[in-house]
Amino acid sequence: MRASGRGWCCLTYKGRNSGRNLSGYRAVWLVIMFDVPMDTPEARREYVHLLKGLKMEGFTRIQLSVYARYFPNEEITKPFRNRLKQLIPPDGQVRFVLITDHQFGKMEVYMGKTRKKTEEAPKQMQLF
Repeated sequence: MRASGRGWCCLTYKGRNSGRNLSGYRAVWLVIMFDVPMDTPEARREYVHLLKGLKMEGFTRIQLSVYARYFPNEEITKPFRNRLKQLIPPDGQVRFVLITDHQFGKMEVYMGKTRKKTEEAPKQMQLF
């Protein structure tokens, strides 16, 4: 066990949290949705720059213009959001949405008429 900033965090022998401090309501997914014009070569370069930035920051594509990443709490998302705001093209429309892990887990994903499993939170804690 070790003390964290807000209380105690206990990891089990397999490295998973025992559930004392982290919950599905505290952990969040930062979902980024965007619509970026690609009518000029410069606009396409800015689009590619945005995509590379999202991938470098650890985001996963869940649909064509929708990317998401899991975070243990909302405070950790702030520096990521600030860095990503710098990548927004001048004519692009980008939305940042925070969804609790509990809400994200309730998402229903379909490929055609077949239901697929929702993305899971990473198994191990991320160090920043």
